[in-house]
Amino acid sequence: MYRLIGGKSPILDITLAQAGALEKALNTSYLIPHTSLSFRVYVGMRYWRPFIEDTVRHIYEEGIMTVLAIGLYPHYSLATTGSALSKFEEVIAGYPIKFAAIPSWYDHPLYIEALVESIRKGLESFGSRDAEVLFSAHSLPMSIVEAGDPYVSHIRATIDEVVKRTGITWHLSYQSKSGPVKWLGPSTDQKMRELAEKGVKNLLVVPISFVSDHIETLYEIDILYNELAATLGMKLVRAGSLNTNPLFIRALEDMVIRKIKELAWTG
Repeated sequence: MYRLIGGKSPILDITLAQAGALEKALNTSYLIPHTSLSFRVYVGMRYWRPFIEDTVRHIYEEGIMTVLAIGLYPHYSLATTGSALSKFEEVIAGYPIKFAAIPSWYDHPLYIEALVESIRKGLESFGSRDAEVLFSAHSLPMSIVEAGDPYVSHIRATIDEVVKRTGITWHLSYQSKSGPVKWLGPSTDQKMRELAEKGVKNLLVVPISFVSDHIETLYEIDILYNELAATLGMKLVRAGSLNTNPLFIRALEDMVIRKIKELAWTG
C-alpha cells in the first residue's frame, strides 16, 4: 500500500510543514505583550517519531517554560485526541513547565471556511454535472461511542456548519475500521454502493476527520474507492486535504492566540 503512494506516508512531512507555517504566522502577526519572546512550534506524535515524550524533553532542554498543545484531530475522541493529550499531560507533568491544551475545534469558523473552499473546488471538477457529497470520517469502535464519546456529534456539527454555507446534498460514512469488533457505520464502500443503486453518478468524497494526506486519503480513497467507483459506474473525486492551506493555518493561528489571551499568558 505504501509503495503505491510513493513509498511512505507523507504525514510527518506535512505535519512539520504545518508547524513551520503556523510558527511563521504567529511570529509575523502576534507579539506576546510586554515581552521580546517569540513562538516556537514543535511536533509530537503518539505512535511514531518524534514521539511526544521526546519532543517535550527537547522543549525543556531548549529552555521553554510555557507550552500550549493543540491536537490535529478537529473532532475530539478519547481514542485520538484523548490518548495524545493524556500522554502529553503524563510526560509534561515531570517538568517544571506551565501548560494548557486545545482539545477540539470542530466548529472553528476558519476551519469550516477552509473545508468549504476545498469542497467548492472539488465540485467544480464535475463541471455542470450534478454531484453529491459524501463525508467520509475515520470510523470508531461502537463501544467507545456508546460510552459517551462526543466524536460523532462533533462530526455532525462540522457538517452542519458546512451545509449552512453551501446547501449541498450530502451523506456520511465511515472508513478505516479494523479488527472484529463492531464499528461505526455505514462503511464508505457500503454507502457508495447504496448511492450507486439510487442512481448517483458523480460523487465528491470529503475526508472530514483528516487534516493531512496519508494512507487513508492517498490509498484508501484515491485508489481503493476510486476502483470501486469505476465498477459502480460512478465518477469519484476527493476533496483536497487541508494540509498547509492558508485558511487552515489561519484557523490554527487564531485558536492559539485566542487561548493565550484567555489564559492571560505573557511569557
